[in-house]
Amino acid sequence: MFALRFALVLLSLVLFATTASAQAARPNIVWLVAEDLSPIISAFGDDTVETPNIDGLARQGVRYSNTFSVSGVCAPSRFTLATGLYTTRAGAHNMRVTGPPAYMEQIGLVGYEVVPPPEVKTLSEQLRRAGYYTSNNAKTDHQFTAPVTAWDASGLNATWHGRGEGQPFFAVFNFVITHESQVWAEVPRHALFRYHSLFSDNPEPRHFSTTGGEIGTFPNHVADDLLPPRPPYLPDTPAVHRDLRRVYSNVVELDRQIGRVIDALRADGVLDSTIIVFYSDHGGPLPRQKRLLYDSGLHVPLIITFPDGRDAGSIDPQLVSFVDFVPTTLSLAKVEPPDYLDGRAFLGDFTTEGQRRYIHAAADRLDTEYDLIRAVRDDRFKYLLNFNTDRPYYLEVKYREQMASMQALLELRDDGRLDPIQAQWFRARKPTEELFDTANDPHEVTNLAADPRFAEKVAEMRSEAARWMAATDDKGFMAEAELLESFWPDRKQPITSPPVAQEVVGRLTLESSTEGASIGYQLTYDPADRWRPYTGVVVIDPDNPPTRAIAHRIGFAPSTVVTLAAGGN
Repeated sequence: MFALRFALVLLSLVLFATTASAQAARPNIVWLVAEDLSPIISAFGDDTVETPNIDGLARQGVRYSNTFSVSGVCAPSRFTLATGLYTTRAGAHNMRVTGPPAYMEQIGLVGYEVVPPPEVKTLSEQLRRAGYYTSNNAKTDHQFTAPVTAWDASGLNATWHGRGEGQPFFAVFNFVITHESQVWAEVPRHALFRYHSLFSDNPEPRHFSTTGGEIGTFPNHVADDLLPPRPPYLPDTPAVHRDLRRVYSNVVELDRQIGRVIDALRADGVLDSTIIVFYSDHGGPLPRQKRLLYDSGLHVPLIITFPDGRDAGSIDPQLVSFVDFVPTTLSLAKVEPPDYLDGRAFLGDFTTEGQRRYIHAAADRLDTEYDLIRAVRDDRFKYLLNFNTDRPYYLEVKYREQMASMQALLELRDDGRLDPIQAQWFRARKPTEELFDTANDPHEVTNLAADPRFAEKVAEMRSEAARWMAATDDKGFMAEAELLESFWPDRKQPITSPPVAQEVVGRLTLESSTEGASIGYQLTYDPADRWRPYTGVVVIDPDNPPTRAIAHRIGFAPSTVVTLAAGGN
């Protein structure tokens, strides 16, 4: 018995030493995620407002000038950022499949969760399995409920502060201040300003309300005469000017909050060992930007800074897609990306050879309105393939109609006072194919698809669109009711089978009969104790054995919690 106990202790020490050595060589990684933001900041050529903290990141890091979302709206985009899969491959292409119930009922559906292939794990869980402490503050919106194994901490107070000594961390900070809703909001929610107090010296937990909490109205940082040229698809009205000013005012506040996080990293002595990734979840919030597959809806800023200052201040023009974020982050963390991922690692130990030739994107249901558009873009040309040609581009999304500039557009449309470019969005029909030269036509208002001079380019892009849709088994061609049935038979969420535990000579194994289920275990009966991801075997510490376990496959309901007997079960 003594020999067995000694062997187990020795094994634990070897595993700990190996893990500690690997962790010491791994950088911390922080994602700073703005919402609804096109590259309208000085680091990308728009100096309408001052953004000293983002400018500092640009001086210290690399600006990727051709970075694109896979969707013009948040939930599908965030699914890809969490999983590394194209939304169309997994059936996550419709906007917010989880609800709200009112509009799901309107289209004859129930709120559901996407069920990706069983091998799929969230990026954060893969990093946890590799020894990282992971935190998310605080938005998810991934088209599924995150398993308990996804994060060490997730919520309005989540930071890297709960990590173990010397443990590398992956920390995500979401900044809602630039969200579409904050263009029309008169009184901001207190939670949107939480970063100013989150890192205070007060050790007490802080509670940020998600509604209410009047703290004053938004300031305006831009006078009318200092606004940049108005996009030609927006009319010249006071409402549009007001919304443009608000967008830039929100960028000023975004920069302040980013500065607060950077200051906290510096104060904790971890800034010099941290890779910082700043980007937005898709393009801008204004009409004919968000939800669309024009560059105004897909093109985002991306800045990455490295502890060693490599390539500081440079601009990298290579094409980057959101499907590249998961493999690249794993590669930077010295974790080999799994084969099922759709993207390529453009940095790190497992960098993919060559560069991306195209990016791809999709637009499907938006709230209660259906469409089906696929996009292909190279470093200059954008190709759009429209399947519902009898539908206008403009869809009556009620949420968007709260915006003053949207109301102004609709009023001018009804009065017949839009100019030809502004009226394009409201055409009763759209062509099957569109091609735009983004170098000479950055707002994508001149369709070149019928121009014989571009016939070869159209054929190339058409072929690439067909290849991509076939390669990803594009689920956009399934009726959503059929898709729902494939995920949840009889519209009932499947339940993950509970884990079964077995102990053999001081080592615990856990297994669920649900294919692809993640398993978490706890070391105490304290509900506040986080669930640790099970990675194959647990060496039992006789003084602190695991006590509970749970299984959860993405898209399924989690299993019941299984209580583990002290000596195994």
